[in-house]
Amino acid sequence: MKLVALSRKEAYDILTNRVYVFLVIVQVIILLGSFALASVSSIALDPGLIDKWGGGQFLKVGAPEDIKGTILEKNLKEENLKLVYYSDLQSANRALGSETSATVYLGEDGNVRVNIDAGSIFYTILSEKIRRAAESYNIEKSLDNLPSEEISKVKEPIRLSIVEMNEERHVEVALESPYFVGIMYGFMVPFILFLPFFLGSNIVTDSIVGEKERKTFEVLLMAPLSPSMIIIGKIIPVVLFSILQSLAWIIILCLLHVPLYNLPLIVLLVLFMAFGFAGVGVFVSSLVDSTKEANSAITIILFIATFILFVPLFMDVGFLGPFLDFIPTVILVKLSTSQSVGGVIWDMIPSLIFSLLVFIFSTLSFKREGLIRL
Repeated sequence: MKLVALSRKEAYDILTNRVYVFLVIVQVIILLGSFALASVSSIALDPGLIDKWGGGQFLKVGAPEDIKGTILEKNLKEENLKLVYYSDLQSANRALGSETSATVYLGEDGNVRVNIDAGSIFYTILSEKIRRAAESYNIEKSLDNLPSEEISKVKEPIRLSIVEMNEERHVEVALESPYFVGIMYGFMVPFILFLPFFLGSNIVTDSIVGEKERKTFEVLLMAPLSPSMIIIGKIIPVVLFSILQSLAWIIILCLLHVPLYNLPLIVLLVLFMAFGFAGVGVFVSSLVDSTKEANSAITIILFIATFILFVPLFMDVGFLGPFLDFIPTVILVKLSTSQSVGGVIWDMIPSLIFSLLVFIFSTLSFKREGLIRL
C-alpha cells in the first residue's frame, strides 16, 4: 500500500505539472504535423497523386499560341497541365515565375524546348510531367504516318497484368505513395512512438534530483519501504504514462490510416524501452546533485541515444552496421511493416535484455552509491 501511495503521489505531481501537459500537447502537434507534412510532400512529388487530389490546377505552363492544335498540346493536356497561352514566346517568358511555373515551346528544329522556374515548389513534378509529354510527342512525331493503334503499341510495348492475392490481408494506407510510406514508417512512426520515453527520462531525473535538492529525502527514508521499492514507486507512473502515450499515438496513427502490424510485439518492445529510458534517468540521478547538472547530463545522453536510434534509419553508419538489426527503432520499423515477423522476434531479444539490464544496473548503482535520499 505504501508503494501505491508513493506512485499515486508521483502520478499526481506529473499530471499537475503544466510543463508535462504542454509537452504532451506538443507531441500531438508533432504527430499531426508530421503526417500533414508527409502527405503534402507526397502529393507534391507524385504526378499521380497530385492529379488525384486536384493539384493540377496549380501546374500552370505557359506556351505560345502557335502550339494550339499540335501533338505537343495534346500530350501536355494528357499530363493534366494547365496551359496558359501567350501571343509570343517573349510574353510567355515574362510571365514565368509569376503567372506560370514553366514555358514550353517548339524550337526551330522542331524539338521541344522548356524554360522552368527553378524556385517553384512544383519544380520536380513539373519536370517529370513535361518530360513525359515531350517523350510522347517525340514518339508520335517519329511515327506520324502510323495508325493511332500502332502508336499506342509503341508507347506502351508491355502491358503488365497484376493479380492481387491475399486481399483479406490488405490494409488501407492514407496515401498509396512510396514516399509517404517510406517517410512515415521509416522515420516518423519510430520517432513519434519513442518521444514519450525521452520525456520520461527527464521526468524521472527531475523527480529524483528535485527531492535531493529540496532535502525531503528524510521523509521517504522514514517510510517502511526499501530503497528499491522507493525507486520503483517513483518510476511506475512515468513508465505507465509513457506507455499510454505511445499507445495513444498508435491509435491516432491508425485513425489517420497509418496502420501498424504486430501490435502485441510493438507494445512489448515499448514496455521494455520505457523501463530502459527510465533506468537512464535513475542512473543520471545517481551521478548528480542538482537539477542543472541533471539536465546537462540527460541532454548529452539523450543526444547520443538519438544518434544511435534514429540516424541509422536514413543513412549508413559504418560502425553500427553489425548491430543494425538489434537497434530498437529498426526493430520497430520491421514489426510495423511486416506481416511475418520471422527472425525479428530473435532480433528483439538483445534489445529487451539490454533495456532490462540498464534498469537493473541503474537501480543497483543508485543504491551502491548511497544516494537514495528520496
